[in-house]
Amino acid sequence: MLIKTRKARKRLWLVILGFLLLVPAIFSLWLYRELHTPVAHTKANDYIEIPRRSNPESIVNKLLSEGVIHRSWPLLFYIKVTGSAKLIKAGEYRFPSPITPLGVLKKLEEGEQRLSRFTVIEGWTRWDIADSLSHVDELHLRDNKEALGLMDETSAIHDLDSAATNLEGYLFPATYSYPVDTKPAAVILGMVKRFRQEWTPERADRARALHMSPRQIVIVASLIETEAKLKEERPLIASVIYNRLNKGIALGIDSTIVYASKLAGKWRNDGRVYLSDVNRRSPYNTRIFVGLPPGPVGAPGESSIDAALNPAETDYLYYVREPSRDDGAHNFYSKEADFERGVRALREWERTRVVGR
Repeated sequence: MLIKTRKARKRLWLVILGFLLLVPAIFSLWLYRELHTPVAHTKANDYIEIPRRSNPESIVNKLLSEGVIHRSWPLLFYIKVTGSAKLIKAGEYRFPSPITPLGVLKKLEEGEQRLSRFTVIEGWTRWDIADSLSHVDELHLRDNKEALGLMDETSAIHDLDSAATNLEGYLFPATYSYPVDTKPAAVILGMVKRFRQEWTPERADRARALHMSPRQIVIVASLIETEAKLKEERPLIASVIYNRLNKGIALGIDSTIVYASKLAGKWRNDGRVYLSDVNRRSPYNTRIFVGLPPGPVGAPGESSIDAALNPAETDYLYYVREPSRDDGAHNFYSKEADFERGVRALREWERTRVVGR
């Protein structure tokens, strides 16, 4: 009887031991499946904010309430056991659907910020940029005047252009990405920093070789940007500008007339240049005043800056749009008589188009 009792006890202990060994194995297998099973949800296109100093419980509960995970405690258990809480970063996250709970945790550890994007187009003036910035909801600007005021801060370019009274010409055209909580001044400063990146030592050396300051190069580049549609024509237009400057001939560039009218608050913004614009006594009006305008008239891109630094060697003094092409191409002339024939051909083409409508 005693032997049977001992055998029964032994079997019982073996059962208990087997159970104790089996339960963790079953739990581990279940936990593995929970953490590695993709969860489909409906918030793939939404941002979910994880605030700073959030504890693991609040993070997991938020993910549960948003439907990104189906159960909270498997992920919470894993976070606490592995010490992952200290790796989780605050931010605004988008979680693809489906995604595993471990995939969610990986994104939280890598960190993610919701980004806004803003594009500056080649040739835009500071008014254009300010107006566009004022429509970016995340920047919370009252109006374009507030943005313009921020562009009057020139300390970031003082070493390049001590004469600058605003950032015109130094707000480099590109697409910028920035966190949604970025201040407007920081966005604008990012444009200036991009310009400084583009103003390489090689370009600075080239400007010195031309005996021109960075400001003068930016002014010429801004004129090229407003006149040229085709990249291959930019060095040719640059040559016309320099040739006219060297001969003391007024540049006669319409964009400077438009800019003068904008400065005076008289620009009608209907795409037409009026006689009152042409006759405006402004140093920016290059039909009246010989030489470069006092400052840039827009944001030049890289190819226009390079054209200003590396003009083609020509004797051209004039150019007129080629009427047979719709890509903005020009014909270039060294003689005024040829230029006038080109103008007449363009006017005749324009008249024919109007009659044919």
